[in-house]
Amino acid sequence: MRSTITGLTAGLLAVSSGVAAQAASREAEEGWDSPPACVHVNADWRYTFVTNDCSSAYDVTVVYRDGTNVPCRVASPGDIISFPGYGTQGNKVLGVALCMVAGRQDGRLEATPRL
Repeated sequence: MRSTITGLTAGLLAVSSGVAAQAASREAEEGWDSPPACVHVNADWRYTFVTNDCSSAYDVTVVYRDGTNVPCRVASPGDIISFPGYGTQGNKVLGVALCMVAGRQDGRLEATPRL
């Protein structure tokens, strides 16, 4: 029994390492940087939620297989941000990418005057 559990554990470790390596190579190929491990993504057909469990804010966006472009948003510590889901047409959320919010300099948003 113990050898079976050890074998299963080793197999799961190999598979999870392979998945992580595959995700990292896809990110490198597609030219996007992923945030630290404390930024999590949970996707379904209607919404994609990005949760920032880090102690720092990050500018993030979601990367979709079909190239859907969604705006970059600031994820402050503790934030849960919603993005569109993957829909019903076979699209897929590939992950979360670091980006830069337009108008942001030195970590602060510039105020836009109202007319």
